[in-house]
Amino acid sequence: MASSITAPGDAADVAGAPAKTARSGIAGGVKTLPQVDEPLETGLSPSRSRALRKKRLAIDELSALGFLKTRGYTTADEYNLEELHEALKQQNLYETKRFFSTDNLGVEQNVLYVTAKYQTGSRPREIFFFREGSVVFWNCNDIETNNVLSFLRNFERESYVSTLVHGESEVMPYTYIASTAVDVEGDLVAECSDMNVASRAFFQNGKFYVTQDSDNFLYKYTFSNAIAQSIKLGIWEATLDRYIDSMEYLTEDLKRGRRLRISRASMLRKTGELFALRHSINLSSDLLDAPDFYWDREELEVLYLQVCSYFSITRRTKVMNEKINHCVELAELVSHNLNDAHHIRLEWMIIILIMVEVGFEILHFVEGALHQDKTMHASPYPISEHSA
Repeated sequence: MASSITAPGDAADVAGAPAKTARSGIAGGVKTLPQVDEPLETGLSPSRSRALRKKRLAIDELSALGFLKTRGYTTADEYNLEELHEALKQQNLYETKRFFSTDNLGVEQNVLYVTAKYQTGSRPREIFFFREGSVVFWNCNDIETNNVLSFLRNFERESYVSTLVHGESEVMPYTYIASTAVDVEGDLVAECSDMNVASRAFFQNGKFYVTQDSDNFLYKYTFSNAIAQSIKLGIWEATLDRYIDSMEYLTEDLKRGRRLRISRASMLRKTGELFALRHSINLSSDLLDAPDFYWDREELEVLYLQVCSYFSITRRTKVMNEKINHCVELAELVSHNLNDAHHIRLEWMIIILIMVEVGFEILHFVEGALHQDKTMHASPYPISEHSA
């Protein structure tokens, strides 16, 4: 059963008072969660150090200048958004603004957009849930973020360890601007400009600028989508790094000419993991091209590509595919070596069986010869049938 999310306005109760317990679930009561301060499992963190991405901005310094925070996490392979939607309704802490599909067919709603009902400031608090296992928070504090992440565990499929979730998260600054402060090229202009420009949003120097209008939902979704793509790619990068580490001893065995310390069944599973990762990156995701959602929305597509370029998604995807190609070559080499060794064992087994059979035939021949010799000595003058 799902646990409830603690309201941000009750931060003092969460931090200081004991948590109250009650029946939890959709149909029953709710349970107030304590503040989540989960330690990270250091033993599960990736050991290989990857090339550092672009430096994150000093978020705390920007907060003093009026910037807010956008936080993104990828916690699982997939969310059950239908059950999550019903659970959020039951908790009555968030209001569903959109539950929509981003593909052309519109068969399955894959994005859930909610806003907080209880305001703690002048700026709205919003959350985007993506079916592929990502969540992006807008203007949510640490307590609220941790409680929502804990609440999400009830609706996850193939959850990731917290080391990976927190290690691959992203925090980006954003701020609200007046509609008249953006020109057609996306540059800031004076507040007194005579230009009558519609609501816009843009990305500049690693910061989001969004107009605080009722129709800014699509701009925030575009930012959130790009962040979610980058985080998901980071999860896959960490997964590939762990895979490479797990295969390193095999390259050492090949280098030294030793017997490979892996079975054919284990190697088959390793190869399956590799092809599943390649399928996720190149076929099940939109990393290779802009999603279809932006094809008829040019302004949003430009925004999406700018954020993706900032996170170097195209380059990182290319690097991952090159690494995967090398891993595939290694997996094929190891598989061929194991298959050759298996075939050699089978050939030796066949040879031994043939030798055993030949040995039995020789014993039968010898026994037959000895039996015939004994018969000849026992009756030296055998009576023939014609002698009678």
